[in-house]
Amino acid sequence: MASLRPPVSRLTFIRGAPDLRSSQRRWAQVHDVRFLATHSEPNRVIDKYRDKLDRKVKEEGLKDVDELKEVYKEKIQSLRRTASIAPTASTSPFSAPPPPPKQSEPEPESEPKTTAETTSAPEPSKPLPSIKPLSAILNLPKALLLPPTEISYLWRLRHASNPNSLSATIPSETYAIIASTAQKHPHFILPLPRPGRGAEIHFLQWTFPTPNTSTVLFTHLAEYKLRGEYAQPHTTVTHHLDMSEEKGIVLLQGNVVEGRGVSVEEGKWLLMCLQKFYGSVGLDAGEKERRRRLLEMFSEGHGDFRVEELVEEAEKIT
Repeated sequence: MASLRPPVSRLTFIRGAPDLRSSQRRWAQVHDVRFLATHSEPNRVIDKYRDKLDRKVKEEGLKDVDELKEVYKEKIQSLRRTASIAPTASTSPFSAPPPPPKQSEPEPESEPKTTAETTSAPEPSKPLPSIKPLSAILNLPKALLLPPTEISYLWRLRHASNPNSLSATIPSETYAIIASTAQKHPHFILPLPRPGRGAEIHFLQWTFPTPNTSTVLFTHLAEYKLRGEYAQPHTTVTHHLDMSEEKGIVLLQGNVVEGRGVSVEEGKWLLMCLQKFYGSVGLDAGEKERRRRLLEMFSEGHGDFRVEELVEEAEKIT
């Protein structure tokens, strides 16, 4: 992170972060979408597929859509648990990175689906098969023989050829603070400056699929409001904790999906904002309290949460 000085603790993407400060100073306007947008609207989905649902109700000999949802309750829950996460890099140890991974959009089936609620806590006990462990990316026994500085260098080198990739090494102590905050506040929104057009709001979701990994998905808030659980993230980030205890570092890898309205530099900006809000490293007591309060109000759906206040706080991030 920007505030940490030892070589291994410096996040590799910070040096390449865009100089957005000048364009941030006073954004022209704020699109006040607020926290209400993070709650899905099941009626949108039901209205959209009303004819199909009615036909299905008749085919099944049921009373109404509510009874149909109850019949397919287990299938809906299963689909939610197995919602796709972007694939990570290939398995060749210390080799050159593969092309940017492709993400496939889940296609609606004939059975009815409801829009996912986004307020539940992450489920560490539910591993997602699409996330590769670090052992499938690096030769861990060999890598663990190296000092942290060399591991950090090799990790950066491995992702250097992929123009859409994000990579970093984070000190274990710093990651522990971030993860602890993420467990309490797995959902949040962050503003992205758009010079001359105000601030564009993005929705982030934390998951903890295995004991040694955590993921963050960034999605346009407008798309998340419209499509709920079927909204496609534009940026995905995975943290690997396999070396945390022995080497004192956490390896971060991410990917910005081309053609989804966010550049790699903007993806880096959002990731830096996330670290500043969730990590609070190097901040004075007043800054920590303001950011903690914003996280708490958003998680609680508090009526005093204001996007304008969030934007003002984000303006201070360099």
